[in-house]
Amino acid sequence: MGQLAMLKVRVRFGTAQKEVEKAFDAAARELQLPREEVEELSVPDCGLTNVGVREEALGDYKVRVEVKGSDVEVSWFDGKGKSLKSVPAPVKKERAEDWKDLQGDIKDLQAMISAQKERIDGLFLEQKTWPAGVWRERYIDHPVVGTIGRRLIWCVDGVAVTMIEGQAQDLEAQTVAIGDDSTVTLWHPAGRNVEEVVGWRRRIESAGIVQPFKQAHREVYLVTDAERRTERYSNRFAAHILRQHQFNALCGARRWKNKLRLMVDDEYPPASRELAAWGIRAEFWIEGIGDAYGQHTNEAGTYLRLASDQVRFYRTGAALNTAHAGGGGYRARAFGPGAGEVNEPLRMDQVPTLVFSEIMRDVDLFVGVGSIGNDPAWQDGGRETRYGEYWRNYSFGELSATAISRRETLERLIPRLKIADKCMLSDRFLLVQGTRRRYKIHFGSGNILMEPNDQYLCIVPDAKARAGTPQVYLPFEGDATLSIILSKAFLLAEDRAIKDPVILRQLGE
Repeated sequence: MGQLAMLKVRVRFGTAQKEVEKAFDAAARELQLPREEVEELSVPDCGLTNVGVREEALGDYKVRVEVKGSDVEVSWFDGKGKSLKSVPAPVKKERAEDWKDLQGDIKDLQAMISAQKERIDGLFLEQKTWPAGVWRERYIDHPVVGTIGRRLIWCVDGVAVTMIEGQAQDLEAQTVAIGDDSTVTLWHPAGRNVEEVVGWRRRIESAGIVQPFKQAHREVYLVTDAERRTERYSNRFAAHILRQHQFNALCGARRWKNKLRLMVDDEYPPASRELAAWGIRAEFWIEGIGDAYGQHTNEAGTYLRLASDQVRFYRTGAALNTAHAGGGGYRARAFGPGAGEVNEPLRMDQVPTLVFSEIMRDVDLFVGVGSIGNDPAWQDGGRETRYGEYWRNYSFGELSATAISRRETLERLIPRLKIADKCMLSDRFLLVQGTRRRYKIHFGSGNILMEPNDQYLCIVPDAKARAGTPQVYLPFEGDATLSIILSKAFLLAEDRAIKDPVILRQLGE
């Protein structure tokens, strides 16, 4: 099973992934265990001897591999324990095979950490509980998973705790004894009172914990009045233009089932996610955009972009809906003659709070990452060109729940930065006072306007530019847009130091 787990993160080819999934299912049947439990049991230690740590000697030298957050740091020492700046030449020459094996283990470890983060982030909807002993073994003391589990909030017999220096502590920093007969679940902010959620955010921040994904700071989505009026569907994320390949990749990462739309005479079901623990299927209706083969598709005929529509919830087993590849609306066969109550979409207020929140959070992610409005170099950015009006409205318009959460995080973060005196928050923008101009960075898209006439400033972020941004503590990982906003803020606060000719031309210099 450990080898299957490694294959799952190493091999990304679709057909091979299906074979790995079949092997996992076969292992589950053989062991007579639920599939998710087999995945818990199969996580290898990737060579780590303690939680997040591996130390070994290679000849006269010692190497230390340590997990820091979701990164893996490698340190070398000579025989006297003196730290070295790089891999010793004798190791590369005399222990080449061992060094090669170690590099492979480190690569596997990085991939496994990423895969386990995705798996655990998906557990909120599984309604999982663990006996305390099993939980400790699989999530706290496991060499790999422990690096993730120790940064999360758990409920032990209903009491929320996190791990501080190996001890379970509650919101008031009091140590909580965990007996072998205790039951553990994963904490989620939905349904919690505001004081508790805010309290845990402050606790995480004061302890300097960087959570592997948003948990304490996780967005909670509630049914709106508009959704009560529409009753059986939500238009909250309708009328967006998404990049199809990026959307499809996000669906795979968030356990949604989706098919790439081709410009062919065929029918497609919506993107969907089955929630077996709740007996519910969520659907996100999408359609391909365009009618010019090769212009609105790639060479294989796959649509480049999609239009988003409704979000719906059905009971498991309800009839599927389909739409033609070229659009024209979904044929809701669930409403067919004699369909029965099982095929009726659920009313929005019938959907459990946790299910509604997590599904809407996924869809917000699909739109927030996949929308063309996030592309600072969008070629059709003008108002008179294709999608230009949508691009501008999205880039600088009303904030989504994710963007609102991002603003709240920045509100606490900005005062700690060295550029704090040059920054101010408005309802939708982080305002940065440079020497040349004052800039407005949108909390949702990360795109920039320049005062006084709201002229658009195109800055395409790259890894090199972000690497030069001062290290800033964030209480969670995984929000790339937040990191981009911060890197742009640091750049623009010192705009006199900008040397990029493309940016300087836009600044009129």
